[in-house]
Amino acid sequence: MTTSRARIGAVAALVLLGGTACSTAASETATEPAAVRPGQLLSTRSVDDGPALPSAARNEVITYASQDGNGEPVVVSGTVSIPRTPAPEGGYPVISWAHGTTGVADACAPSADFAGGPAHGYLSGVNASLDDWVAKGYAVVSTDYQGLGTPGIHPYINGDTEANAVVDIVRAARAMDPAVGSTWFVIGHSQGGQAALFTAEQAGERAPELELGGAVAIAPGNGLDQTPQYFRSGVPGIEAAEAFLPLILLGAQAADPAIDAAALLTEQAQPLLTAARTGCIDDIRKVPPVSAGQVFRPDADLGPLTDYLVRQEPSKVHVQVPTLVAQSSGDLVVSKPSTDLMVKTLQDNGNELTYRTYEGVDHRGTIGASQQDAQDFVAGILAR
Repeated sequence: MTTSRARIGAVAALVLLGGTACSTAASETATEPAAVRPGQLLSTRSVDDGPALPSAARNEVITYASQDGNGEPVVVSGTVSIPRTPAPEGGYPVISWAHGTTGVADACAPSADFAGGPAHGYLSGVNASLDDWVAKGYAVVSTDYQGLGTPGIHPYINGDTEANAVVDIVRAARAMDPAVGSTWFVIGHSQGGQAALFTAEQAGERAPELELGGAVAIAPGNGLDQTPQYFRSGVPGIEAAEAFLPLILLGAQAADPAIDAAALLTEQAQPLLTAARTGCIDDIRKVPPVSAGQVFRPDADLGPLTDYLVRQEPSKVHVQVPTLVAQSSGDLVVSKPSTDLMVKTLQDNGNELTYRTYEGVDHRGTIGASQQDAQDFVAGILAR
């Protein structure tokens, strides 16, 4: 009974904090704390710039209830965009977008984006893709993930919390607008590609009242369990990936406080953590590179970190819906050989996947290169 009261009290506090984090101008949903459940809409705020999609009839930044990896209540923010076209019978089909790496600081939340913002270079390209979906009659929802723009630290690449946030924003959108249907698809890029694969495994059990039609994972982050040894090895060219390491460490620490990010790194590498705590991915890239093999302390115990990252590895999931994986050979962030291996591992484990590859585009460019294949994939499922 004490635990139950404590959780209810925690949710009540989160509802208040969630509304504040989104905007003091938000119209907050009034609800009894005991009634708060995953996917419950907590606040809404209309927007016409920043994260707004120009082809939408309505754009709302929302907060909603979700859960962390331990099932504890959290507030998450995100954006909902409603098409201009009339809703079909059964409501608008939904695209739940899982964004790629922006950072772990609140300023990196996609719903907080603005022209010239710290993550705008990436998010502006993403929004061009998402606007094409809404123009074609799909409701588009985009979670910020736990801890981006709301209280707490973002547990970067934690598959369970990502999947929870991706699923629960669909529930919240349906509460916001009754024209939003129950049939939905998850599409994600990079970090979000990994999130899409976890969602493809977990969504049916988490939200049986919804119908997940399929998943699209674009350049999905993978090989995560190899990260500690990769950076310890000092292989040539490793400096190019250093901006992602502090995000991985801070995300792991947020999910498992037994992991002490700062204690693992050399003095030379500490500026990476400092930059990641307040800046976004492009800010971290400005930190002078650490010499190869000089990132982790020689006496650092990487076992707990490795064990944690093994549990976030998408090659171990069992997808429950049709899934498309998209990858470019020109991607220097998520390499094609790594994704080739992930796809083979998934297929060897009984997963049915469609795999599309592209030439001549980089990591971010794979979003646009795969757009038509993703739309054909989704349309084909809806036509069944």
